[in-house]
Amino acid sequence: MGVGMNRPHGTRTAAVHACEDSDAADGPTDGRSPAAPVSRPGTGPGDSPGTAGSGDFPRGVDPDDLPDGLVIADESGRIVCFNAAAARITAVPRATALGSPLDRALPLEDLKGRRWWALTDPYGGLATRTGQPERHLLLPGGREVLVSARYVREHPTGPVHRVVVSLRGTEARRRNERSHAELIATVAHELRSPLTSVKGFTATLLAKWERFTDDQKRLMLETVDADASRVTRLIAELLDISRIDSGRLELRRQPVDLSAAVERHVQALTAKGQNPDRFLVRTCQPLPAVWADPDKVDQVLGNLLENAVRHGEGTVTIEVAPAPAKDDEKGAAVTVSDEGPGIPEESMARVFTRFWRGSKRGGTGLGLYIVKGIVKAHGGTITVGRGLGGGAEFRFVLPVNTPAHLA
Repeated sequence: MGVGMNRPHGTRTAAVHACEDSDAADGPTDGRSPAAPVSRPGTGPGDSPGTAGSGDFPRGVDPDDLPDGLVIADESGRIVCFNAAAARITAVPRATALGSPLDRALPLEDLKGRRWWALTDPYGGLATRTGQPERHLLLPGGREVLVSARYVREHPTGPVHRVVVSLRGTEARRRNERSHAELIATVAHELRSPLTSVKGFTATLLAKWERFTDDQKRLMLETVDADASRVTRLIAELLDISRIDSGRLELRRQPVDLSAAVERHVQALTAKGQNPDRFLVRTCQPLPAVWADPDKVDQVLGNLLENAVRHGEGTVTIEVAPAPAKDDEKGAAVTVSDEGPGIPEESMARVFTRFWRGSKRGGTGLGLYIVKGIVKAHGGTITVGRGLGGGAEFRFVLPVNTPAHLA
C-alpha cells in the first residue's frame, strides 16, 4: 500500500470478483469494462432488474460509454471499475488495473513531484472531506492528466465506502491555451502598428505644430483618426469573440429587410470609391420578414462584402432569396460570391476558425469566426464553397424567428 493510503487491508471484495468473473465468463469480446455500480432510481441493491420503480431505467450505465476516464475503488482501496477511456488516457491495461490498489495502478504525482495519494489520503484523512477538485497531475513517464476525485460515504462522517476518480486528457486544455496565446499575440501585433502611428503623429504635432501647413496637419490628423478607428474595430472584435465563446451574445431582434440592408452596404462601398458596376444584386421576392438584430446582420453583411471586394476579383454577386431554415421553418438566404481565385479545397474546413486568413492582404483573421458566431446565435447556418464564377461563395440562412405572440 502506498504511503498515506490508510485503509482496511481486506481481501479482494465481492465487487472485484464480480468484475473478474464477468470478464472470465464473457471474454473480452467487445473490449468493454464491467459496468460500474451506478444505480438509477428504483434500482437499488435490493431491487431486481426490470422490476423496480417505473421500469424505464436501465440497471446501470456502461462506463465505456463515458467520454472521460472513470476509475472506481472500493472500501479497501482496490479498483473495481476501470473504463476504456481511463485505459487510453493512462496507458495502463485494464486487466492490470482491475483489482490493484488505487495508488499502485495510478501512481500520480503533482507538479512538484509529490505523491498525490499520500498528500490527499482519501481513506485515512479528515472524515468531513467529500473529494478533490480537478488538478493537473503527472503519471510515470511525465504523462499529463487532469484528475478529480469524489469520496462516497454511507454516512456524512463515516468511512469512505467508494472513491470515484475522473480522468481527462490535457489535449483540449492545451488547445485552448494555444488559442489564447495566439489571440494575445495577434492582438499585440495588430495594436502595435496603429498605436505607434498615433503616438508618433500626435507627438510630432504637439512638438512642432507651427511648422506644419494646414494640409499637413489635416493629413496627420486623418491618419490618426483612421488608426484610432482600426483600434476600435479590433477591440469590438475581441468583445464579440468573448461574448460568442461564453454564449452571452445579446440579440435585439426586430424585423429586418435583408434586401434593403444589402443595398445599403453596396452604396457604402461605392461611396468609398468602388465601381458600382462591380456589384450585381439579385432579390427573389417575396421575402419573409426575418426577425433579427439589425446591427449584427449589418456586421455579417459588411464582413462578407468587404472580404469579397478585398480578396476577390471581378463582379461581386449578392443574391437574396427565401430559403427553408432548420426544421422546415421559413427563412431567407443571402449568397455573396466573386470571380477571384477562390478558397483552396483543403482550406475550406478552416475558414470559420480563428486567425484564418485567405491572403496576405491584412486583417486579423477573426472576422469570419465572428460571422459564424452571429449567424449561429440567430439559429441560422453559414457555408462556404466555390461560386459559378470560380471564386469564393458564402451563403448564410437566417430563420424567420417570429416572436410567439405574433406567430
